[in-house]
Amino acid sequence: MALSLQEKILDPNQGVYLIGTTPPKVGTDKEKLENIATKLLARLHEIEYDGVVIYDIQDESSRTQVPRPFPFKHTVDPCEYSQLIHKLSNLDVITYKSVAQREASEFSEWLTNTKHQFGLKNLVLVGSPSSEGDIKLSLSDAYQALSEHKDEFFLGGVTIAERHASKRNEHERLLDKTTQGCEFFISQAVYNAQATVDLITSYARSCRQQGQTPKRIILTFTPCGGQKTLEFMQWLGISVPEATQWRILDADNSLSESIRICKESLDQILKSCAHLNVPLGLNIESLTNRKEEIDASINLYRLLKATMELTLAEKQIA
Repeated sequence: MALSLQEKILDPNQGVYLIGTTPPKVGTDKEKLENIATKLLARLHEIEYDGVVIYDIQDESSRTQVPRPFPFKHTVDPCEYSQLIHKLSNLDVITYKSVAQREASEFSEWLTNTKHQFGLKNLVLVGSPSSEGDIKLSLSDAYQALSEHKDEFFLGGVTIAERHASKRNEHERLLDKTTQGCEFFISQAVYNAQATVDLITSYARSCRQQGQTPKRIILTFTPCGGQKTLEFMQWLGISVPEATQWRILDADNSLSESIRICKESLDQILKSCAHLNVPLGLNIESLTNRKEEIDASINLYRLLKATMELTLAEKQIA
């Protein structure tokens, strides 16, 4: 019998391979919504993957003074889109949810609807993008509300290597989130491999010191097709070293070059962290709806999955 996504994530001997996507814009009618989901799944039909990550897009303008490269558009409810993707693919989904907009009682009601109306249990909760603005529910309080809820969920958290590079405490956040119920973590898109290596190393060391078993960290990678996508990545807070920026922008084919960079980054992470016994996984996304970048993300998925599978096989032989 095939393992569920939850079982795979919890088993360090299993590979975990995900596809990340964003719901269509709000106001999309149900027929068009189903057409979009069907088209996405048709593109993914030729690859084998374990599940789909459905993001909850926030307006993160409060996080930075830099203008947003692409206009912010509200999207269809991630739960609705997750339910549709699961129905059409019969694959497990992981649904992101921004928690800052609801009071604790409203959030508890949302959890009930998520489980019983939409049939979802795999969640990643996301806090406010900044400390400014009207924050009705903190991430810690959301974790507490979830732990007290009558229904059971499989909870994951977000991890940001760039935050570790500046504050040196992201590994402590992972340990804290684990005590609050997180069973896995999904990273922000990786373009600075050393920052990710530093985070995983600090996390593994702290787990060892505290006698804890490290949770799985699912690494996100995304292709970059040019200046506009690069600007959006940087606006989102993704660290792209200057030399890497020029490699992408000066290349004859920016998408192909970005794929090579992602492969090099994964190689560096796997080589540097192989001895740390932190289970890893992959999440491949496209940050734009450009056909070229979506197609490139599928090529990227194939390459990185093969790389990860080889490393996993070598580890099992050893």
